[in-house]
Amino acid sequence: MGARHSGREAALQMLFQMEASGASADQAIELFWRNFGADADPESRAFAEDAVQGVGATKEALDKLIGEASAHWRIERMARVDRNVLRLGVWELAYRPGVPRAVVLDEAVELAKAYGTEESSAFVNGVLNRTAETLGRDGTSAEGGDGTSAEGGVVKGDGKDNDHKEQA
Repeated sequence: MGARHSGREAALQMLFQMEASGASADQAIELFWRNFGADADPESRAFAEDAVQGVGATKEALDKLIGEASAHWRIERMARVDRNVLRLGVWELAYRPGVPRAVVLDEAVELAKAYGTEESSAFVNGVLNRTAETLGRDGTSAEGGDGTSAEGGVVKGDGKDNDHKEQA
């Protein structure tokens, strides 16, 4: 299993914990690694933390995109696993244009198969496909289509509060 796949799996578990308990991203990250992170790969850990912070910082915009793409399903009525797999996938589509669309969709479908219901993978695939089209992620390259975000503006930073840190 690759580091990014492990990171996505850990991120999903942390997002689920945040929603179930009301924990903040920082609390969920700390608790998860304290209990399950003894052997965590550094790349996997960094990816998971980045994703959890990013989803936490942009949850409302992500939920809006998910709601628009999921015909006849209100986000609050979706299964908790499906909702968080979708948030993670939409965050990657919107804020990680360097990750190819096919990779985002494939990884999300695998998470849905592993943690969701029998119908989860098809549901997740359909919603993420519609969202990718909305975001201009046409799938022909790793770059993000027209380079716009969920709100139609240019995607800047990483969807976290520390977007503008300068590199040393």
